Amino acid sequence: MRRESLAPRLLGRRVPLPVVAWLTLVWVALWGDLSVGTVLGGLATGLVVTWLLPMPPINRAIRPHPVPLASFLLYFSFDLVISTVRVVYYVLRPGDPPTQFIRVPLRTTSEPITVLVMVAISTVPGSLVVERYPGELLLHVLGRPGDVTEPVRRDVAELESRIVAAFGTPMDQEELT
Repeated sequence: MRRESLAPRLLGRRVPLPVVAWLTLVWVALWGDLSVGTVLGGLATGLVVTWLLPMPPINRAIRPHPVPLASFLLYFSFDLVISTVRVVYYVLRPGDPPTQFIRVPLRTTSEPITVLVMVAISTVPGSLVVERYPGELLLHVLGRPGDVTEPVRRDVAELESRIVAAFGTPMDQEELT
């Protein structure tokens, strides 16, 4: 079945029927009453919402690649453990922990990959994405003494490479070379 048949036009705009069906199901669940009126109200609401607020197209080329995904998850898990130990050490130790703001360049221009990198960085204790600029991130790094600009940049480049290998398109992978 073609995708266009699942999104017929209504007054000139495409209305995705699977989304309307999902919104109808949510509507019925919220009302807690499976009646004709509730289902029709859900259908009407779903049609109006999807017609008034169309979703942008989703880049379906991004798919997980199992072996690189497993490698990324192992790397990320190890990083979580090490970073947690480092932050706990500085929290329990008297005095202020070392903190820095570091600008880190990104090699990818893909928005979904950039978001995945930002989420991964912010999930690890002791690191936080403060701002995103075109082609770079501003990070707040906690618990790493001395000038750690280059090690942090290498760590983010490694993380970016692993995320691109795990989720990226061939075009994303070309950008890193």
